[in-house]
Amino acid sequence: MLSKENILVSSKENNEPSWLTDLRTSSFEKMHKLSYPKMQRFSYQDWPLIAKEDFKWQNQPDFFIKKENHDLLNDKGIILCDLFTAIKQYPDLVKSALASVIKNDEDKLTAYHYAYLNSGLFLYIPKNTVLAEPITVTLNPTQDPYISHLLIVTEDNSQVKFLEEIQNEDKAVKSANLMVEIVAHPGSHVEFSSLDEMDKDTTLYFNRRARIENDAHVEWAIAFMNDCNTLGDLDSELIGEGSYADSKAIAVTTGDQRVGINNRVTNRGPHSTGLINQRGVLLENSQLIFNGIGQIVHGAHGSKADQQNRVLMMSDNAHGDANPLLLIDENDVIAAHAASVGPVDQIQMNYLMSRGIPYDQAQRLVIRGFLGAVLDAIPNKEVRQKMIDILEKKLIDGQTRR
Repeated sequence: MLSKENILVSSKENNEPSWLTDLRTSSFEKMHKLSYPKMQRFSYQDWPLIAKEDFKWQNQPDFFIKKENHDLLNDKGIILCDLFTAIKQYPDLVKSALASVIKNDEDKLTAYHYAYLNSGLFLYIPKNTVLAEPITVTLNPTQDPYISHLLIVTEDNSQVKFLEEIQNEDKAVKSANLMVEIVAHPGSHVEFSSLDEMDKDTTLYFNRRARIENDAHVEWAIAFMNDCNTLGDLDSELIGEGSYADSKAIAVTTGDQRVGINNRVTNRGPHSTGLINQRGVLLENSQLIFNGIGQIVHGAHGSKADQQNRVLMMSDNAHGDANPLLLIDENDVIAAHAASVGPVDQIQMNYLMSRGIPYDQAQRLVIRGFLGAVLDAIPNKEVRQKMIDILEKKLIDGQTRR
């Protein structure tokens, strides 16, 4: 059984500051009073997302950063380090931002995350700093459960491209709870890309959210290439005037895999723009739920919300939903949505096959084009090719077993 005493002991053993210990214990108390997050048309409450027994953790790095990134960052005064190192070396920066975008009292899984956080990264981009080359980080989790937090703070008029790869190569992790908080200050630009590759024996919950201030831009490009059951939220809070979010995501599901994703953009500032484009491919007996949620609150006049939710069904045994939702509480706005669930476009297939391309290969080419919006947005060529290779393998395996 989980206990507060275990948190206090582990926090002391890791020499954590009192404010972090207080965050942990208050989160633990909230965890037992809160409900699980809602996911429309998707049941997951029996998944092993929360540990049943006490466990110890060690605050140790579990990521790899290319040497050329290190040298470049040091020259520009950028901070990129293990979250717990940052807590000790840059306490004011971390304390003001951690849990400021994703609160610890939102639901049972966010409270659990802050109570038992055992891994993480901190990225800080100083004011007026423009980084043209992408920062690439590879995460190799070793602790189970794996409860990781990436905190990104971009100061005024800064720019950064960040790419993370999440791998479970040693298959050491059975339960993962991953969060990303982005604090985008006025005029800053963040391009965040992720390639998720957790194996089928893992159960994954994720929550990625950005707070986007005046004239700031955040662009997401997320590739869910996991083989495991997955639940989570991708969320952009457009709180500033002229703020902008473009939230792109793709998912490919296979076997008996079940995936439920909320992709949400909330326009709170006037003249803000929120875009959602998510696309999924379902193989074999898998299930994929895409909920696209665009909300324009009262006062966000002159704003725009647009979303596309499209799903390709590659098997009669698969179950897919693309659910668009618009919540509009302002008159002077532009809002639109589109959703589709269906098979591969036969006109495209016939064209390719008329050129001598075999059926299965033609099908994979059409699917790659269908997912191109996210594939093309990945800034690192090596990672982009790796993503394409993973996609190709998933499709070939699915075609072989059909």
